Amino acid sequence: MTSTRTSNGTGPKTSDDNPALRLSHVSRAFGPLAVLDDISLSVAPGEFVAIVGPSGSGKTTLLNLLSGWDKPTSGTITRRGRLRMVYQQDGLLPWLTVERNIALGLRDVPDRAARERELNAMLSLIGLAEFRRAYPHQLSGGMRQRVELARALAGDSDVLLMDEPFSALDYLTRLKMRRELARLLHERPRTVVLVTHDIEEACQLADRVLVLSSRPARIEQEIRLDVPRPRDPTHPAVVEAVENLLGALGLRASETAEAAPSLLPSGR
Repeated sequence: MTSTRTSNGTGPKTSDDNPALRLSHVSRAFGPLAVLDDISLSVAPGEFVAIVGPSGSGKTTLLNLLSGWDKPTSGTITRRGRLRMVYQQDGLLPWLTVERNIALGLRDVPDRAARERELNAMLSLIGLAEFRRAYPHQLSGGMRQRVELARALAGDSDVLLMDEPFSALDYLTRLKMRRELARLLHERPRTVVLVTHDIEEACQLADRVLVLSSRPARIEQEIRLDVPRPRDPTHPAVVEAVENLLGALGLRASETAEAAPSLLPSGR
């Protein structure tokens, strides 16, 4: 019995009448360079969507459009709620302590006592209360990303946009951070759009994985995971989805060997 579903087309559909994010026939070009072509996408409140695709296909451009930092060449984008970004390299300010970095996410909380309660709650949630007065350079990479996640989740944010947040970490730390993110989202649900090159990460974390084509990018394929989060990377649904994604991206071992016979030994 399969636990993933695959579909093709210009974009996934959602039955939600008030999506947290919606792109309708969005294209983006930089002068003569067409990067995105006729992208339609809706993300329901509380949904986790991952975006994968070839390098240079426009994944980060799509994220910048969703954030409002960039504008489409054509098409429309609608957003509901407050958005926060989590970056590939942590965006912590090196001259501020852990608690002051997290407090930046609480600037919209007017009451000082409420800010302090929320700050203490976030420090406890990420397990770094004893490091509250430490500076970023005194933390490991995984600890810094936990602080970054706490800052993004603090306060009244509704949507997280994540641009390869764990790519600079080693594999074991990435596994721990995936589990940490799933736990934090269980405690504080948010709508999430994640851009990643790590297809295992996408399948472990997301409700839907969207595959972009090469540039000019369109949504080429959608894989839904109909099992609840959190999941282990060895869960059968995750393994099946990874296999489907490898096929969609032309990265199965047999296909790679057929596409590049010159890389195989010859005459020996």
